[in-house]
Amino acid sequence: MSNVIQHWRDGKVFAGTSTATAPVTNPATGAVSGEVALASVDDARAVIDAAVAAYPAWRDTSLAKRTSVLFAFRELLNARKEELAALITAEHGKVLSDALGEVSRGLEVVEFACGIPSLLKGGFTENASTNVDVHSVLQPLGPVGIISPFNFPAMVPMWFFPIAIAAGNTVVLKPSEKDPSSSLWMARLWAEAGLPDGVFNVLQGDKTAVDELLTNPKIKAISFVGSTPIAQYVYATATAAGKRVQALGGAKNHAVILPDADLDLAADAMVNAGFGSAGERCMAISAAVAVGPIADELVAKIAERAATIKTGDGTKDSDMGPLVTKVHRDKVASYIDAGEADGAKVVVDGRTVIANGGADGFWLGPTLLDNVTPEMSVYTDEIFGPVLSVLRVESYDEALELINNNPYGNGTAIFTNDGGAARRFQNEVEVGMVGINVPIPVPMAYFSFGGWKASLFGDSHAHGTEGVHFFTRTKAITTRWLDPSHGGINLGFPENK
Repeated sequence: MSNVIQHWRDGKVFAGTSTATAPVTNPATGAVSGEVALASVDDARAVIDAAVAAYPAWRDTSLAKRTSVLFAFRELLNARKEELAALITAEHGKVLSDALGEVSRGLEVVEFACGIPSLLKGGFTENASTNVDVHSVLQPLGPVGIISPFNFPAMVPMWFFPIAIAAGNTVVLKPSEKDPSSSLWMARLWAEAGLPDGVFNVLQGDKTAVDELLTNPKIKAISFVGSTPIAQYVYATATAAGKRVQALGGAKNHAVILPDADLDLAADAMVNAGFGSAGERCMAISAAVAVGPIADELVAKIAERAATIKTGDGTKDSDMGPLVTKVHRDKVASYIDAGEADGAKVVVDGRTVIANGGADGFWLGPTLLDNVTPEMSVYTDEIFGPVLSVLRVESYDEALELINNNPYGNGTAIFTNDGGAARRFQNEVEVGMVGINVPIPVPMAYFSFGGWKASLFGDSHAHGTEGVHFFTRTKAITTRWLDPSHGGINLGFPENK
């Protein structure tokens, strides 16, 4: 099993005892590029135990030493990010420029974590009561689990583990079995940066590994990103086991284009946000809501741009890569079939794409559907592919109602030159992340990422100050140092004086 992508435990590769594996494919060729280990319960517990054993020493390591390791990791990652991007392209399929952008956005959170000392400061009140001082401290939780999706194998884990580690926790990362190599690459980089053994661990596997993380009492918190049904399961299972949980779920992101918008800007944005990374983004725009008389012109401009997108191998001259697996490709194509059968007009058809890549690659080109209505499955479901639906409405109020009635609330955008309309939209829309003339409103690392409604389970968003709060807990300490003049016995109820 030497060619199998294995776990990482105690600063080195860990083979475990399970012989079960799953294939890892190159989406641009359809060829199996390797096998990934699927952990047994015993394997999962062995990896978790490494995080448990490393926790006391890491918790007690000074903040100065912890952040020095973070700085070293940041420098190594910045210097070698092209290596990581190439791994992502080989297993996920996204083009190299997109993979490099993913790593760069993850790097922002590493940089944010380097400055965590100012956010880990407690508070202090002198003489809160006579000769009594009160102060608070933020302490780590313990070993924590991170369960990340296939679409961002580097960025999403980096939303969580830099902050968790900087705060003094130890980590078990469970990556997607579809693209597992990035996790081991980052584990080796942590070791090179000087992180003590056992602080960062990687558990490869499927539902067996996930369920052990969710239920094992030694894991104190779970961070998860994935589809809403699985997020609901993760949240229910882990909270029932007494864990702190942040579970980021799915999305159906709308962009409202008002009649006064710059339609060239809006069309560019719809193509970029709808088809980037083959639509496999939780922040992808999948529903363009055209308000009033602009719909025909907007559809024509989007179609013109979509037709120029080159689909192919991410290592070649391509704008958009394949989908991650053949099963997923076929599922996305079935939604196009269903939309067409339901009466939507297929303006640009990605099912017939001729791609610059292997004949057996998982290809599906940019697809534009017009005259989509809210009851169609192409609108109601999160497709997670390069399918952009255009819905036509008559007014701003109708567009707002459409968005607010949707069960998801991850991201949204409005395109307009009317500041009053934009301000009203940002106030009234029931969505966690809002863009104004910005199609993918992913906040910077020092803000927090997360949606509303069925797009988030738990109270904490990712990274930013909410991320710091998630990976720490506050302890309040009341102190009195007696001086020689202190009084004697007093059985009365203690009062603040």
